[in-house]
Amino acid sequence: MLWAALQLPRDSAQRLDEQLHGLSIWALQFTPRVAVSAEAVVMEVEASVRLFKGRRALRDRVVQEAPDLGVVQVAWAPTAMAAVALARAGKENGVRRPLAEVLDGLAFGVLDATQPHATTLTQLGCRTLGDIRALPRGGISRRFGKDLLIALDQAYGLRPEVHKWVELPEAFKARLELPHRVDTAPALLFGARRLVVQMCGWLAARHAGTTAFALRWCHDTMRSKAAGEGGEIVIRTAEAMREVEHLCRLLAENLAKVELLAPAGDLEVEALEVHALEERSASLLPDQGQAGESLGLVLERIAARLGAHKVLRPHLCDDHRIEWMQQWQPAPERMVKRSPASGALPQPTFVFDKPLRLAVRNHRPMYQGPLQLLTGPHRVEGGWWHRVGTGDDEHACTVVRDYWLALSEHCGTLWVFSERLAQEETAWYLHGTFA
Repeated sequence: MLWAALQLPRDSAQRLDEQLHGLSIWALQFTPRVAVSAEAVVMEVEASVRLFKGRRALRDRVVQEAPDLGVVQVAWAPTAMAAVALARAGKENGVRRPLAEVLDGLAFGVLDATQPHATTLTQLGCRTLGDIRALPRGGISRRFGKDLLIALDQAYGLRPEVHKWVELPEAFKARLELPHRVDTAPALLFGARRLVVQMCGWLAARHAGTTAFALRWCHDTMRSKAAGEGGEIVIRTAEAMREVEHLCRLLAENLAKVELLAPAGDLEVEALEVHALEERSASLLPDQGQAGESLGLVLERIAARLGAHKVLRPHLCDDHRIEWMQQWQPAPERMVKRSPASGALPQPTFVFDKPLRLAVRNHRPMYQGPLQLLTGPHRVEGGWWHRVGTGDDEHACTVVRDYWLALSEHCGTLWVFSERLAQEETAWYLHGTFA
């Protein structure tokens, strides 16, 4: 067995309970076997080692992320009580040597069961756990009770431990009391980051991501009535994710544009929109394209700074009419992945905003000379449901066209269509070109 203990500093009872709850929720991303022990959170990770690519990789990730949640010491051992004892002693590794050899040298105060008997044990000349184990077991049981022996046996792996496992909540909403009042909105990021880390751990445990989460703050009680009780901002992403750094960057950009009406003392983060993520197996070969930040994340960060409607990106729609096959939408909005309408003809690289009407000679379209029709027709007919304008100017965007792939002697391949009108001669238009 492999246990990890994440120790928090001793604080007020209320704040410690909040920190332990948030830390335990975050730890559930590594294993479902998470429990609270005194001022520490313990997790059994033996079955998760392979999933996280080995003990070293798992250790590095925990040690890197845990300080954001206030963890002051991480320790590893074959039992949960041994891991907590090592964390209290300021030692991390308890798996390289035999467990008895590791624990015997620790001061006996690292076990809670020894605290009520600290004075008597000291008078008996005991300084370490090894000194207590050297005493006769019968005498220990008669003088100090069975609880001390049970605790020793559990720490040394001679008796099974009993834990109350933490359950993963269905929704995420976490609060944090700031250590001091904050006067500026950007300063809220320090405390908000801890809550975002907790949220991302909860999302990882649920194999999900978020497309919207809210940060709320409560104003100090000594405030003017006009300031109100607090404020709120909502952060949205185009795709469901749980990347701490990117979410914190978006949060920082939005907080930079907020002005606090009064000092804030409490924070709350709530996951508003949660979506299941499809886990994909990583490639066996290194992917150079994943080395930096993706374009989508960069656009979201720029949009958070300049404004959502100042950064646009194309969005494919289920529409056969080429003018409405693509639309522009704000980059932070969630992209609904749709497949564009496909036909028998290849689609042009460049599409004109307004089709150019062509001259016709001998029933053949002309564009810097006669055009040779290569492939077609590809009929597109629809749009009767699509109405634009208001009042007397309202009209339907109906199209009735036959598209052709045409060849021009001087301009190369062109995208043209004929429109069936109530005229003697069919009208031809140039609608796009190919790169």
